[in-house]
Amino acid sequence: MLNRKLYVIYAILLLIALFTMVALWRFSHNRTLPVRDYKDITQEGTLRIVTEYNSIGYYVSGDTIEGFQYELSKAIASLAGLEVQTALDMSLDNSFRMLEQNKCDIIARNIPVTTEMREKYLFTEPIVLNKQVLVQRTAQANNHNPPIRNQLQLANKTLYIPKDSPSRVRLENLQHEIGDTIIIKEEPLYSSEQLIILVAKGEIDFAVCDKKIAENASEQFPEIDIETDISFTQLQSWAVRKNSPELLDSLNSWFQQLREKGIYDRIYQRYYSE
Repeated sequence: MLNRKLYVIYAILLLIALFTMVALWRFSHNRTLPVRDYKDITQEGTLRIVTEYNSIGYYVSGDTIEGFQYELSKAIASLAGLEVQTALDMSLDNSFRMLEQNKCDIIARNIPVTTEMREKYLFTEPIVLNKQVLVQRTAQANNHNPPIRNQLQLANKTLYIPKDSPSRVRLENLQHEIGDTIIIKEEPLYSSEQLIILVAKGEIDFAVCDKKIAENASEQFPEIDIETDISFTQLQSWAVRKNSPELLDSLNSWFQQLREKGIYDRIYQRYYSE
């Protein structure tokens, strides 16, 4: 009789524990983070930005930090009277997670905007015009095999990109356009610059990256060819949360002021001029 009562008590305690676990799980998944918009940012006095480390956006030169995204964000912070707090993350997907979790306010990198992305995030007016190019070896560096010039020749070729690169969307669309398979390899450990080095050394045959990054690399590695476009010219922007419309309006206003003052053009010409 006593054992039966103990079993009943244990069963009740087990049900209570299970109910508590389910309730906590639902709470953790259903709770919403507080809205963080322009007013909250100005009250804190800090603009949190995440960007990627590369030869255009953000990099260390000697004992100074340089880069298009870095200088642009500093110019905006000066205009707005805010302090910039910059985080670095090579993964675009992870940057979006940081944005959703209020760990940053802006993804300050060149993002080709798609319809799917617009459903989830807000994007500034275009920051730059850019395109993606195929990085391959020149004929002289590739046993006199001529570089690919027709995108139809990419059928069944293996193209390398950094993990979570926006280039993946373009390559998936390109498969449909040529009516054949393109093998897309996402490398979790390598940046665009590192993939270019692997192409130059002959360890891989093809990589895809932004044109300007490829142009910078071609000065150091004359054995690479970057003359084949993978995409048309794209409008690329910064991203903010869907519930931060005031921040978006402020950013567009600041960009306009920087253009009117000539500051934007000076920064742009330093990193993107031909």
